[in-house]
Amino acid sequence: MSVTIAAQRPAKKNDETREAGIAAFWHFSAAREILKDSERLDQIKEGFPAQLAYAVRQTFDLQERNLETLLNASYSTLERRRREQKNLDSVASERLDRIATVSHLAEAVFESQENAAQWMSTPNKALGGAAPVMLCETEIGARQVRRVLHALEWGGAA
Repeated sequence: MSVTIAAQRPAKKNDETREAGIAAFWHFSAAREILKDSERLDQIKEGFPAQLAYAVRQTFDLQERNLETLLNASYSTLERRRREQKNLDSVASERLDRIATVSHLAEAVFESQENAAQWMSTPNKALGGAAPVMLCETEIGARQVRRVLHALEWGGAA
């Protein structure tokens, strides 16, 4: 059975959209590094564009319910804010900031965005079987992820 060119176009466009989302997340992640804490706080209070929620979903291949848990917002709310080009609230924005900073550390440790995203998305025994990205829901969880990343950075097992 042959596939027509027209049937191939949507898949290519979806792949391009996914790649653009992933690139947007890693750009956002790297940008956190150069900001002062006061600047990050101002941005969190203002709220990040809702499109970043979808960039996180694409980067870590999250299901809708995981994204909802991670950002403390229903998928319909995230979708509405994206469609209306509104910013996320401060809770979701703080969590996005936390995910980005932890992911930036993972990228430094694994020396690759792809490897960092895969590690962040994979359940980890050292973290009680949770995927590191999901622990970024709270600061305590993110601290545990950072601890494991620093152990890996210094040659420890995790």
